[in-house]
Amino acid sequence: MTLRRWIWGFVVIALGSFALAGVGKWLLQWPQNAVSTWLGIGTGYLAGSALMLLLPRWWREHCDEMYAQPAGKRYIRALLPIMGFYSLALFASIWVIKQGIASIPLRAVIAVSPALAILMLMWAALRYLREIDELQRRIETEAIGIASLLVSVLYFAGGLLDKAKVLHFDAAMVMIWVFPLLMLCYGAAKFFVTKRYL
Repeated sequence: MTLRRWIWGFVVIALGSFALAGVGKWLLQWPQNAVSTWLGIGTGYLAGSALMLLLPRWWREHCDEMYAQPAGKRYIRALLPIMGFYSLALFASIWVIKQGIASIPLRAVIAVSPALAILMLMWAALRYLREIDELQRRIETEAIGIASLLVSVLYFAGGLLDKAKVLHFDAAMVMIWVFPLLMLCYGAAKFFVTKRYL
């Protein structure tokens, strides 16, 4: 699986998101916030694919080599459907909850359903980590460690600033952004760690 296929996978998900936004707006008469959600998801995937195009050649070649191995192929085959499922589950969860559900246990189950995709992603990532060679495993674990420390320090500092009434954060929004920020930091850390080892 080459980086080019990754890019095309992101583009396909983005186009599907835009198509859902269009169908929702013009055929199903969805409220504007539902349409905006799908436009946001599509824009995020499209931005991700554009970012991958801007990566240096050595990184693209490294990714091509990494994902050409059996472990990499299995990981990508698992990952793209999980990302699509996450987008659908997130939208469905938000939409169903906004319709109004009286049962608190049912509302809780629906609210956390997108987290199932994250659990599936973690399972695929752990399996990938067990199957790769020692150098790649070292790169991955260093990147995970750096990302975890950066996000921990950032959230700790944010909590202190909120407590000191310097800044104020919406707690729910802050919690929702933990995982995406962790993935962003992991990607950046992996880029620099890989450069050091190659």
